[in-house]
Amino acid sequence: MDFNQPLDHATQDGLQFNGPSLDFLKETAKWTRFLSIVGFVFIGFMVLASFTIGSIFSAMPVGDLMPFSPMIFTVMYLLIAALYFFPILYLYRFSSSMLKAIDFQNQTDLEHAFSNLKSHYKFMGILTIIVLGFYALMFLFGILGGAAAMLG
Repeated sequence: MDFNQPLDHATQDGLQFNGPSLDFLKETAKWTRFLSIVGFVFIGFMVLASFTIGSIFSAMPVGDLMPFSPMIFTVMYLLIAALYFFPILYLYRFSSSMLKAIDFQNQTDLEHAFSNLKSHYKFMGILTIIVLGFYALMFLFGILGGAAAMLG
């Protein structure tokens, strides 16, 4: 394949994906495929761990050391695995579509690849905002709890 040929056409701004740009995108796609496959494997481990931890904790007596149901650990791990699944899926779709776009000089696959990359980063951005908001709330509740303890 000749990397010096543009894909199907130039972008609206006159940019072209050719030469080194295609080499960089192809290498990026290979690394994102690797990272996504490793991510899927870890999601599998997380699902297995959720049931293992749940069964281990369910064997423990409920009391002072375990004031809540051990099923909470299973549900929590499964929720984290489900949350982790979507950005990994977007990353895998990006890599697959990008490799197809470069190998077959297909503009539709290129657009699909960038759409999935956008979705991946949008998901991670929203998740980061949620986590930062959660941290801010925990910080605020910590300060309020400390102030209440000092006054009481």
